[in-house]
Amino acid sequence: MNPEARQPPKRYRGRFAPSPTGRLHIGSLLAAAASYLQARSHAGEWLLRIEDLDTPRIVPGAADDFRSTLEQLGFEWDGPVTFQSERSSLYAAALAKLDATRQVFFCSCSRQELAALPRPALESQHSAGSEPADLGEPADEPSDELFYPGLCRKGPLHRDRPYALRVRVSKGRVTFEDALQGRHSQDVSKAIGDFVIRRRDGLYSYQLAVVVDDADQGITEVVRGCDLLSSTPRQMVLQKALELPTPGYAHVPLLVEPGGAKLAKSRRSLPVAVDAPGRVLCDVFKLLQLSPPSEIERAPPREAWAWALANWKPAKLRGIRQVEVGPETSPKK
Repeated sequence: MNPEARQPPKRYRGRFAPSPTGRLHIGSLLAAAASYLQARSHAGEWLLRIEDLDTPRIVPGAADDFRSTLEQLGFEWDGPVTFQSERSSLYAAALAKLDATRQVFFCSCSRQELAALPRPALESQHSAGSEPADLGEPADEPSDELFYPGLCRKGPLHRDRPYALRVRVSKGRVTFEDALQGRHSQDVSKAIGDFVIRRRDGLYSYQLAVVVDDADQGITEVVRGCDLLSSTPRQMVLQKALELPTPGYAHVPLLVEPGGAKLAKSRRSLPVAVDAPGRVLCDVFKLLQLSPPSEIERAPPREAWAWALANWKPAKLRGIRQVEVGPETSPKK
């Protein structure tokens, strides 16, 4: 008998991993609530990780504000809060492994130089049906990645400049089944090219850190916003290169203004009335396509979460990429 067949299935483990670059906004709270409900619905664990690697963008006190806001809204995470800024040795080890197998190279190209280059035509999108949707070009993401045509693969073009480190990306499509958004595919070599895993300022990239952290913490499913959907193929490229497991993925809708525009900056700052957490949670539940009764607005957080967990149906979010937020935070698909 195969000894692996006797092992019990791995316990579900999810996570919420915000970046402390400002106050916790309604879009982040939506992702937090979805990941929390998904973990608890599987009788699993839910971890809180602060992604504070991008030090120039960190707002002092934001991480403490995150924790305080989540606590007052009734979120209960398992284990201690982890901080990426305290895990650099793990990222260094991952980079060393990639370097040992000649999968990384130094790059001296600046963003200005890359932005000025002509971008090759993206592959046409697959038709709907059995074919996976082509993710094409990345959306607005933490990496803000520009297409890279391999200029420094044989050595840095400008040896008098600071270097970034890029991972070599092989040709071929990366395809995955998202639990909410269906089957998707991307040829990272054509859509992104060789991407940065350590920046010229010495900071590790989001893509490398999130892959290492999810594997190290045993995350079984990543529930997050659709703005990170097109990051998934890059993370799968790194998972393969580092021989790490690939978790499941479920990307929840983004919140947008009426008409589809990006949520205005003034509305991305969450005006949480901590003295009325039930009202805040009801707004979030509605955005997750739930229909809480009016009494939930006046209920304590523990009762509100118990109601949401009993009524959690992630299938209602399938195929929904964005949700319009009206003046009263009322959802509209």
